Amino acid sequence: MKAVAGRATPVHRLRLYVAGQSPRSMTALHNLGRMCREHLGGRCRFEVVDLLEHPDRAQRDQIIAIPTLVKRWPLPLLRIVGDLSDVEYVLAGLELHAVRGGS
Repeated sequence: MKAVAGRATPVHRLRLYVAGQSPRSMTALHNLGRMCREHLGGRCRFEVVDLLEHPDRAQRDQIIAIPTLVKRWPLPLLRIVGDLSDVEYVLAGLELHAVRGGS
C-alpha cells in the first residue's frame, strides 16, 4: 500500500481469465490496461490466465464464462464477465474507485 495524504490506498490485485487471443479476450485485455492507466492511477496490478493453456484453472477458480475479471484484493472477491468496455460498470461492479482527476 502507498500512503497518500495520510491514508493508505490499496493496490488493486486483479486477474483476467481469457481464451487465447480471441477478439473478446483481446478487447478485455486492452480495456483492462486502459482502465488501470486512466482510472486507477497506477494502483492496479493484474495477471492474465489463458484458459487454453491452463484449462484446469477454469474449474479450480470457478470460471464459467470468458473473459472474466476477478478482483482479488482488497476483499471482497468480485467478478465481472465481458469485454470490460463499460468502464463505469466495471469500476462500480468491482467496487474500485477511480483516482480523482482521472478521465
